[in-house]
Amino acid sequence: MGEARDQILAGIRKALGRGETDGTAAVSAADARIAAHPRGLVPARAQLPREAQVELFVRMAETVAATVARVSDADAVPDAIADYLTGLNLPQQVRAAPDPELDALPWGKRPLLTVERGRAEAEDQVSVTGALAGVAETGTLVLYSGAERPTTLNFLPDTHIVVLAADRIVGPYEDVWDRLRALGALPRTVNWITGPSRTGDIEQKIQLGAHGPRRLHIVLVGNGG
Repeated sequence: MGEARDQILAGIRKALGRGETDGTAAVSAADARIAAHPRGLVPARAQLPREAQVELFVRMAETVAATVARVSDADAVPDAIADYLTGLNLPQQVRAAPDPELDALPWGKRPLLTVERGRAEAEDQVSVTGALAGVAETGTLVLYSGAERPTTLNFLPDTHIVVLAADRIVGPYEDVWDRLRALGALPRTVNWITGPSRTGDIEQKIQLGAHGPRRLHIVLVGNGG
């Protein structure tokens, strides 16, 4: 098997005019690239001033059927969530990630809103999570797994509410990888979520909620300044 592979690679090198090699140089180049984390191409639409990035994120998220509520500060988040549930005639009950940032929200302002913490269960209709970042170029949310961020919350409930600080919105995907590497060891799971779950397999018509939440609601906190 090894001899056949070497013959094939030798033929490719000859056709490309690269000569013989034992593969060491190629491996070294690959290792260097992985270690250096070179940034890929960044589209022009992601190279915007801060405020414009936030506006682009909102526009792109709404384009893919997510909904966005903007609030001035974290104290307004429980009201925004309760009002959203009321508007859809959903129960005032959510399953929230055991995230210290979410725990710090003044949930007591809405005493009729029940907040349970932990991983999602089959009977949970609504989940609330935070997010590492929002990507302006596509309206994508980036969430990563951990003890305080159960991944089941992102996919099991029918309605997913994400609380996102506007200053966590970045222009391109490349900036998100920088933030992930800054965490230290990469998390086990990184979810890139662009709008509610959907499929076009059924008669080529878009159906929401096929493989996950059919509603994605973003509570955007602050102006990103």
